[in-house]
Amino acid sequence: MESRATAKFMRVSPRKARLVAQNVNGLPVEDAMNILKFTPNKPADIIFGVLRSALANAEQLPGIDVDAMVVKQIVINEGPTWKRFLPRAQGRATKIRKRTSHITVILAEGQE
Repeated sequence: MESRATAKFMRVSPRKARLVAQNVNGLPVEDAMNILKFTPNKPADIIFGVLRSALANAEQLPGIDVDAMVVKQIVINEGPTWKRFLPRAQGRATKIRKRTSHITVILAEGQE
């Protein structure tokens, strides 16, 4: 049985979040949480929180062994981009794109 959690409109670049998500895809939940806890990135903190939420959702389902859960998939989709302008010399302006992400963590029961 599967358990999932989603965090939308997170203020982190999808490209950088995918790099962190690749490290924990397919691992047991306990190992994934240890890796994310000691990864010094902003995306790691956000994915750690979503992983904890998915684990809490799994505890609510009947007949699931939470200790045997495995990270089945982490999906990082691109959210809306906040557009800002930075004033430059001689009256010009450059775009600043503040990217957001939709992060989904899917856990499944697996063998250790």
